[in-house]
Amino acid sequence: MESGYDTRGAGITVRRALELPGLRGGLPEVVAGADRLGRTVRWVHAGEVPHIASLLKGGELLLTTGYGFGTRPADQRAFVRTLAERGIAALVVELGPRIARLPAALVDAARAAGLPLVQLHREVPFVAVTEEIHTEIVNGHYALLRRAEEVHRRCTEALLGGGGVPRALEILAGFTGNPVFLETTDGRLLYAAGKGPEGADPLQVWEGLRDRHQDDPPAGSALVDVPGGGPGSGGVRARLVLLPVRSAPEPVHRMAAERAAGLLAVVLMQARQEEELAARGRGDFLTDLAEGRVDAADAPAQARVLGFKPGSGPLLPVVMRFGDALSPQGGGWAVLARAVGEELAALGVPVLLGVRPVEGRVPLLLGLRAETERRAVADRVAAALRAGAERAGMPRPGGRPPVVVVGPAGGWAAASTGLRHAAETATAAQGLPDRLWHDARRLDIDLLLWRLRDHPDLADFVDRAIGPVLDHDRRSKPPLLPTLESYLAHAGRKAETARELHLNRQTLYNRLARIGELLAADLDDPHTALALGLALRARRHVP
Repeated sequence: MESGYDTRGAGITVRRALELPGLRGGLPEVVAGADRLGRTVRWVHAGEVPHIASLLKGGELLLTTGYGFGTRPADQRAFVRTLAERGIAALVVELGPRIARLPAALVDAARAAGLPLVQLHREVPFVAVTEEIHTEIVNGHYALLRRAEEVHRRCTEALLGGGGVPRALEILAGFTGNPVFLETTDGRLLYAAGKGPEGADPLQVWEGLRDRHQDDPPAGSALVDVPGGGPGSGGVRARLVLLPVRSAPEPVHRMAAERAAGLLAVVLMQARQEEELAARGRGDFLTDLAEGRVDAADAPAQARVLGFKPGSGPLLPVVMRFGDALSPQGGGWAVLARAVGEELAALGVPVLLGVRPVEGRVPLLLGLRAETERRAVADRVAAALRAGAERAGMPRPGGRPPVVVVGPAGGWAAASTGLRHAAETATAAQGLPDRLWHDARRLDIDLLLWRLRDHPDLADFVDRAIGPVLDHDRRSKPPLLPTLESYLAHAGRKAETARELHLNRQTLYNRLARIGELLAADLDDPHTALALGLALRARRHVP
């Protein structure tokens, strides 16, 4: 038996409206559009003006006694045509003193336009009809709300009972009759539930549709934002996607999804808080280990509690440090921990990853099979750390990438000192040229200079050693400091320096001679080269 409610939206059908006592008392007769009585009536309007179509929005059931038709057939056809173009649900005409019989032109136009046309053979009070239909529409609204609230109740019970996000999505998918997906704002799949055609797995459905619709879900999908992922009250954490696999999602399905989205926002927020707390706990353990508050003998047992179970090989300490310019729109430390963890999972080695938001650091330990793996693993770890930081949106756009420092491999005692040394040198390495990762064993001089950065003697030393070259570069071109840096980096080998700077040898000799004149020094003297090298390194750390 057909329902009188339009289950796809908020309204009733034309057929149901004609069955209500108000219109039924007018002895309605359908003279056109009998096959369109399933149209939705979203509102009722009564009017008698010729251009009434301009006052309507679509979906109305129009009541009239015919004063607006006009007397000419052309006017009558135009009257119907404009109503059909506006998308009204039906035209109901009360016969009486003004119109004893519907004009043939009116009926023909309604049949041609597919517009339901109904004539009432008995007078009815339009006000009572309007009130009755509007009450029925409101009841339809309420029925939809009750259906959506029932889904909300079931999802709430599932979440409180420990069913988690997958169970809530299963309930929603069962209600909609279509697969339901939860994805990130950039289109990465988080969860899937429901069945596709012929019981197909929802992941197969997702992959198939994504292959054909790379950027956005296909037309007819219902997208519902899950709030709470960005800054301010309008931030979006994820979105629910209802795909039109079996049938197009109905408004009541969107209604249910919107209520479920509020629940999912709380669940995801709680999961992120718990995830961040866990990541902070691991970061606290690694920091306590680095600072000697955890004995190396007790460390393995505590690490096992945190899920870190390395083999008998050496441990590799690594620290990633962000500068001061963290993006205010970043996804937070929990998102960072998750993103980095996912990147590191491909390494296939045991990893203990923590976060230290106060210091802007990410410390971690990795279990190696042998020390010979150190360089290869360090390359992959550093790339994974940077990729995870980018995915989490932590560095400010246009800012410097985070610094990654790798300590020496060894046992638990070595891991303790290695983490502490890597953390300190990561801070000192902020001013160094960018590279994928720095070896902590080669940063001792930079660490020493960084610790002396606020001492006035260090600034005086830099000024005495290379001040004349800095003054020259502020006033004249070409600058000479890059030539000095490259020359010292290549240990005085002029051919390699010239190749790096793309200079011919004579130009290089002239620049080196000019530097020697400015500094009143012999650049080939080992003591001079040592002092200049230290001054160049110290310059990166002095205010």
